[in-house]
Amino acid sequence: MPLSEHEQRVLEQMEQALYAEDPRLASTLKSTASGGAGVERRRLVIGVLVALGGLALVLVGVMTQMIWIGAVGFLAMVLGGAWAATPGRHGRPRLGVVGADGQPRRSGPSGGAGGGGGTGPRRPRRPSSGGGAGGFMQRMEQQWDRRKEQGPS
Repeated sequence: MPLSEHEQRVLEQMEQALYAEDPRLASTLKSTASGGAGVERRRLVIGVLVALGGLALVLVGVMTQMIWIGAVGFLAMVLGGAWAATPGRHGRPRLGVVGADGQPRRSGPSGGAGGGGGTGPRRPRRPSSGGGAGGFMQRMEQQWDRRKEQGPS
């Protein structure tokens, strides 16, 4: 069912507010929605070829009655399918640690798990003061409250 004109306008306003609030997140979401961070073609082709090779090994193992060849073929099929279905490392975002200044930092090779990533005690998160343009979520909550008060139209 298509969106009404009012719903389309509200959606456009939400998109514009998201771009204004956090352009990096918005571009990440846009590339993910358009398939930019999906499975890449080369990885898919290699995975399918490995899986087909594994299928051939399974057939050879069955014809020659050598179970170990069939088992190796089955393993190749499973690994090839898994390889084809998962995104590559560069498609996955890297995790880091947020420093005291609020900027993300890359942690060491351990990925930040137990490697002493932080340099001090954690500070509690401050709620936004609502000054200036206000937060995206705050504006969305206000719109939601207004719609609830108006009731169905």
